[in-house]
Amino acid sequence: MQYVRRKGIVRPRDLEALGIPREYLLRLHRQGKLSRSGRGIYTLPDAAVTERHSYAEVAKRVPEAVLCLLSALVFHEFTTQSPASVWIALGKGARKPAILSPSLRVVRLTEPSLSEGVEVHTVEGVPVRIYSAAKTVADCFKFRNKIGLDVAIEALKDSLRQKKATINDIYRYAKICRVSNVIRPYMEALCPANRRRIPRLPSGRVCSLSPRAEGKTTSGSRADILSVLGG
Repeated sequence: MQYVRRKGIVRPRDLEALGIPREYLLRLHRQGKLSRSGRGIYTLPDAAVTERHSYAEVAKRVPEAVLCLLSALVFHEFTTQSPASVWIALGKGARKPAILSPSLRVVRLTEPSLSEGVEVHTVEGVPVRIYSAAKTVADCFKFRNKIGLDVAIEALKDSLRQKKATINDIYRYAKICRVSNVIRPYMEALCPANRRRIPRLPSGRVCSLSPRAEGKTTSGSRADILSVLGG
């Protein structure tokens, strides 16, 4: 029981690694000493279940996953809306987890984008892998066709306003995610005093908003970008 209290969430395989039969958890559950929040997921009945419980549960069941996009935005407090699914990133060849609850949205990444910017936070005693604030902003622009350009722009604005990410960090991850040309005009518009710190695009051109034109540029003006930003 002390082991369960220390770990927060326990799976049968955790006990098997210690030489304890997995039936032990089922016996404790039948006795009312443990609660089962999901298939193969056990916690103490009096455990403090937070709004991030689904993150801990997913991390326990899919340890190689990295929380990303909308789930990462919630974690970093860039939005107050809670997505219906937990968003995770997996490698291209990784098998999609067979989990019915909580619901999952899976995006596929390749290196170095998959492993760059990963942080480990403890949620209900469980180590949870999640992308940093700066990497999350870059990911939002990369997957703007999935979550919406407006969400990506708000993430950029919030990260800078809350000082949870720097221009340099965001731009570094944008280059790793191959969206530096996409994000740069918005960074310039939001931080005009720091334009010299952001590598320049060809004169008189801004990025295309089309996901198919990622990494390319098209004609546009600073006024167009400011109108999108609400400035």
